[in-house]
Amino acid sequence: MGNTTSCCVSSSPKHRRNNHSRLEPYRPEPELSREDTGCNLQHISDRENLDDLPMEYNPSDHPRASTIFLGRSQTDVAVPNKRVREKRKSLYINHHHPGPVRRKYSSCSTIFLDDSTVSQPNLKYTIKCVSLAIYYHIKNRDADGRMVLDIFDEKLHPLTKSEVPQDYEKHDPEQKQIYRFVRTLFSAAQLTAECAIVTLVYLERLLTYAEIDICPANWKRIVLGAILLASKVWDDQAVWNVDYCQILKDITVEDMNELERQFLELLQFNINVPSSVYAKYYFDLRSMAEANNLSFPLEPLSRDKAQKLEALSRLCDDKYKDLRKHAKKRSVSADNLTVVRWCPAIIS
Repeated sequence: MGNTTSCCVSSSPKHRRNNHSRLEPYRPEPELSREDTGCNLQHISDRENLDDLPMEYNPSDHPRASTIFLGRSQTDVAVPNKRVREKRKSLYINHHHPGPVRRKYSSCSTIFLDDSTVSQPNLKYTIKCVSLAIYYHIKNRDADGRMVLDIFDEKLHPLTKSEVPQDYEKHDPEQKQIYRFVRTLFSAAQLTAECAIVTLVYLERLLTYAEIDICPANWKRIVLGAILLASKVWDDQAVWNVDYCQILKDITVEDMNELERQFLELLQFNINVPSSVYAKYYFDLRSMAEANNLSFPLEPLSRDKAQKLEALSRLCDDKYKDLRKHAKKRSVSADNLTVVRWCPAIIS
């Protein structure tokens, strides 16, 4: 240190500045405003700050905001009325075989599990829950008479050639009618259960952003547009618009394209569904199903499934073995106060 000769030779900062002084100084060009470029669209990053979003108005964006369908379904649940209880019971019986309904409980010899998880929901019962959520949206909609957009009006854009009744907007559809419509689209297009949950997210986002209500006059086209968009966003091999024309024989491709375009514009092109929002909708659907006696089917734990759970548990055990050794140290640095919790779940 201090010698003029060294193994690492570099020029002094003063010498480098003298070498570059002959270059012309850099003059940055003035930035163009959005008005100058003609682009006034809001960047998507400006809308992704969840802390700035009012929770009560953005249930499809904010993970801590309560879903709309759950609140509307609890309107009937909270009323201790015999007629309401019979109505809820009929919704359950519509899709179940008659007979005594017995709740299954696990014991030492038999463990009952349903095959529906947040990552792999049960397709049939997820469609039933989504249909029930749409039913409560229509039944308990606001009574202030919000406008019906023309693109969703079934009388202006019918899905079939049959004539629409004059009083079509006065009769609420039954839950089984909604279920048949959604099930037909999902079965023909071979869509997944996750797509059904995303469909409900887009439906509530449309109602919030466009400030409209879903009613007997527009529920079919709103649901169709939400399914169309969810299938393209979620599935890797999306169904084309012309494929829906094969399912709904009397609708044209131009009508499907216009429905998709206006649906996206009303969503402000916000098709992002965070994992936290997706999980919230999944568990709220299960809560609504439990309140309406529409429980997911329970099956006894088989030997093959038990072996798969045991293999998965061992895999997680090997994966987090090093983390557990690190967590057993008595002294922990102030820079790393995270404690790893390990819960073994080995079924033999």
